Amino acid sequence: MGRPPLPTKTCDRCGRTITWRKAWERDWESVRWCSSACRKAGVNDTDRELEATMERMLDARSRSSSLCPSEVARAVGDDDWRDLMEPARNAARRLVAAGKAEVTQGGQVIDPSRAKGPIRVRRPR
Repeated sequence: MGRPPLPTKTCDRCGRTITWRKAWERDWESVRWCSSACRKAGVNDTDRELEATMERMLDARSRSSSLCPSEVARAVGDDDWRDLMEPARNAARRLVAAGKAEVTQGGQVIDPSRAKGPIRVRRPR
């Protein structure tokens, strides 16, 4: 028998998985961010707008449909949508952490913290 898995939680900003570290032993309950960059940036109004837009777009589609984060970035950012691609992927990861969405690649549900390349977002099935 090996060690039990370390506790994890989700970063409030980017939605990536945070794994417990010895340095956080005393204040693990208050850890919210995976990095100082996420802590400094926090969750802003654009992040909340991307998340809300993604939920609206998912609700407007059939349960069997998915969407690309670029569709959400284009809906929110107009001509500046490319700058919103990573924030849109962050919004998708936060929705996954909340149990409101799934991230897929090639039709298979994947862990969004480890996703590389194009992804799709859909409602959980």
